[in-house]
Amino acid sequence: MTAPHKILVIGAGNPDRGDDGIGAMVARRLAQLLPADIAVLTRSGDMLSLIDDWAAFDAVFSVDAAATIGAPGRVHRIDLTAGALPREIALTSSHAFGLAEAIELAQALGLALPRIIVYAVEGHCFDAGAAMTPEVAAAAGVVADRIIAEIATLRQEAGEVAMHA
Repeated sequence: MTAPHKILVIGAGNPDRGDDGIGAMVARRLAQLLPADIAVLTRSGDMLSLIDDWAAFDAVFSVDAAATIGAPGRVHRIDLTAGALPREIALTSSHAFGLAEAIELAQALGLALPRIIVYAVEGHCFDAGAAMTPEVAAAAGVVADRIIAEIATLRQEAGEVAMHA
């Protein structure tokens, strides 16, 4: 399999609901740091449109808030390329159809991308109008750096594949 070359980054969640805004925060940061040929978007509300959003891409990186199972700000990297979202990590959604459901539906319909990576950041406060907790806000830089590094690796792999073909 060749390395992906058309990459989408999605920040999921509602920035007006405290820690649920982590996805949008990371997406804003990455939009300023990534090369122009990497697509970056934010989604809040119903995530069903994600399936259409990623249709033209080879890989998607998504950032979303998760319920606390350890400590607020703790980052989980989940590679869904060959599996389902672990049940112990509950991605938050203020609507009935969230990121986890969009990914599961895409997998069931055979519309999932060859590479799906989710960064889930454990949150603490998801109240309307609440500020993001400091631990979650601090995780934004960590997640952005990890995604930048992964994209660089994918691009390097793609270059190596092309040189050896």
